[in-house]
Amino acid sequence: MRLIVFDLDGTLVDSLGDLTDSANELLARHGARPLDDAEVAGMIGEGVGRLVRRVLAVRRVELEPRQAVDEFLAIYDGRLLDRTRPYDGIPEALAALGHGAPLAVLTNKPAAAAERILDGLRLRACFQWVMGGDGPNGRKPEPHGLLAIMRAAGRGAEETVLVGDSAVDVDTARAAGTRVCIARYGFGFHTRPPETLRGDELFVDRPDELPAVLGR
Repeated sequence: MRLIVFDLDGTLVDSLGDLTDSANELLARHGARPLDDAEVAGMIGEGVGRLVRRVLAVRRVELEPRQAVDEFLAIYDGRLLDRTRPYDGIPEALAALGHGAPLAVLTNKPAAAAERILDGLRLRACFQWVMGGDGPNGRKPEPHGLLAIMRAAGRGAEETVLVGDSAVDVDTARAAGTRVCIARYGFGFHTRPPETLRGDELFVDRPDELPAVLGR
């Protein structure tokens, strides 16, 4: 592959603890019971707006949508790096892959938050492009962000792979016509029913498998 594009949450970094803590602080402010990690994991992947709506709906909290998102983002902004860490083996995998192909990040997280996380975890230098879900190209599973990165890199669909853990990433790759590599170690993997896979996907169960799988 001549261009490797990574999802962020659940693929490069384990951010579930900080997302759950932020969701639960939002709920607590409005008198609602907390959620556990597994419940929040099933709500992640389609942008902060969808996450907040799902969190509030499951606890039947009524808030104006824009207010709810702004409140959540203010909470999460103070927690971005409390418990978020790269998955074991990610720094080494990125170093190995970066020798053979340009690397990018495509996330539905706001770009500023993504940049802060990557900077704080000393991963930012690995990537030529970082694209968030709040920019002009919209959010996954719409393919526009992935296509924009491909244009910037001068790479075609047959040369590109999207590495992600969720159904959203699979659908994004299919919409753009690229290969997809599914990170089964990520917290979003369970959101894709097995019967919806086509059989041409790549899979990794640990980050240290990425160089070998993507180099085949």
